[in-house]
Amino acid sequence: MFDADLLIAGGGPAGLATALHALQSGLSVVIAEPRPHPIDKACGEGLMPGGLAALARLGIDPPGVPFQGIAYLSGKRRAEARFQHGPGRGVRRTALHAALTGAAHERGAKWAAVRIDQIEQDATGVTAGGLRARWLVAADGLHSTVRRRLGIAAVPGRPRRFGMRWHFSTPAWSEFVEVWWSDRGEAYVTPVAPGQIGVAVLSSQKPDLAWFPALAERLGEPAAPRGAGPLRQVVRRRVAGRVLLVGDAAGYEDALTGEGISLAVKQAQAAVEAIVAGRPQAYEHAWRGLTRDYRLLTRGLVLATRARAMRRAIVPICGLAPAVFRGVVNILAR
Repeated sequence: MFDADLLIAGGGPAGLATALHALQSGLSVVIAEPRPHPIDKACGEGLMPGGLAALARLGIDPPGVPFQGIAYLSGKRRAEARFQHGPGRGVRRTALHAALTGAAHERGAKWAAVRIDQIEQDATGVTAGGLRARWLVAADGLHSTVRRRLGIAAVPGRPRRFGMRWHFSTPAWSEFVEVWWSDRGEAYVTPVAPGQIGVAVLSSQKPDLAWFPALAERLGEPAAPRGAGPLRQVVRRRVAGRVLLVGDAAGYEDALTGEGISLAVKQAQAAVEAIVAGRPQAYEHAWRGLTRDYRLLTRGLVLATRARAMRRAIVPICGLAPAVFRGVVNILAR
């Protein structure tokens, strides 16, 4: 006796996107999520054009503020790269969660207020959280409990970087997401709602807005911050029998290139396609293809900018090679 075709551990964007893809494919779904809605977390809150397109294919159009590209800033230097295939959008994490949750409710997803921490599986299904399903998708975040219970190792990578996000009641002053560089970290400035911007700082040290005095002068009093980390989690595999890992649970490089939500939605689709086909291992191959550019470019940029001299040089280099900068940004924007 099955409670659903698919049990999803985690009701964040990755889990909800998985639910919506599964429902589109005719599967019944139960989402195991003990936290109250809407769920907030540390996030840059910028959806790249490819992520917006992936959400649109699910019928999701979250409210927010469009942005036309990415700008790097350091001192008085600035380099800009416009998106070639439409804008991205700054969206409050809670607004995105509300849009996804509403759609999942409307389309027939069920919820169980349980935390998945014990898993048993056999040839035909998975039992977890007192529920029985044919398949389980773990979308329970960077430090996934399901992944740990399955015995899949996740090793924090080097450098160990952390993120902190604040919100400010400040009107947007740019049509770009601005990335401010300092010797110690990067600050990502994203318009997320009319009259509100989000600022996320990434660093191998405790993130601090004081590293960006010119930026801090433009900001008022922040709302309470949210943090996350260490960011890089090296995961060797994403499939264990009838359990598949999606989103941050599947492994993570860094938030530097801002693709987390976009990749989660695309992974969700690939996982559901593998489940419908009865070929879970096909998801492993699909995951590697979907994330290849992100992993290579993000890892390369994180390693290249570990040195203080390179951090100071990154914006001048992008300014001197605008076509290269634009090309990289648009690869990551897909």
